[in-house]
Amino acid sequence: MIRVVLVDDQPLIRTGLRVLIADAPDLEVVGEAGDGAEAVELVTRLRPDVAVMDIRMPGTDGIEATRRITADPDLPTHVLVLTTFDDDDYVYGALRAGASGFLVKDLALETILDGVRIVAAGDALIAPGITRRLIGEFAARPEAAAARPRRALVDSVTEREREVLTLVGRGLSNAEIAAELTISVATAKAHVARLFTKLDARDRVHLVIQAYEFGLVSA
Repeated sequence: MIRVVLVDDQPLIRTGLRVLIADAPDLEVVGEAGDGAEAVELVTRLRPDVAVMDIRMPGTDGIEATRRITADPDLPTHVLVLTTFDDDDYVYGALRAGASGFLVKDLALETILDGVRIVAAGDALIAPGITRRLIGEFAARPEAAAARPRRALVDSVTEREREVLTLVGRGLSNAEIAAELTISVATAKAHVARLFTKLDARDRVHLVIQAYEFGLVSA
């Protein structure tokens, strides 16, 4: 059972999500918060698997709450940002704060539930349209040009790891990578872990960026 805390300043949104999650046999809402400060206290006390976090809230916003939650190494909680606003500043702020996923509220309900499951499993998830903007923004930055000599790093990975990196770049989860390559999920996770080390990647989003940089996938 995946334990979930809902964080949104609108009670109606929390109620809708709670009803939606109640119909999923593998998900359980264990708490709700109406602002970021309350969310941090609740997550610290309940230690859920996932916090579904809005961004724009009174007082402590979702980005600051995410930063506080992910900064605690003893907390097992992954943060999935679910918001009405997909402004680039919010996306980058949430990812820098340590969010594992970023979705918008107008997505299909099943997509939101799948997002909870994906981040609970330790994977990252970003809405496809946002991913394209993220890659474009990164490529346009001056530091991206300076980082291009790091493409030599891709020579340090094995052929199988290159296949895995390509699939990560396409947005596949570890389970989907395992199915695509006919390997176990544990083996897929091991390949991804080695890619983090070999490519000096901070997170899964950084792996996606490098897959684009190395020409393994294209927008």
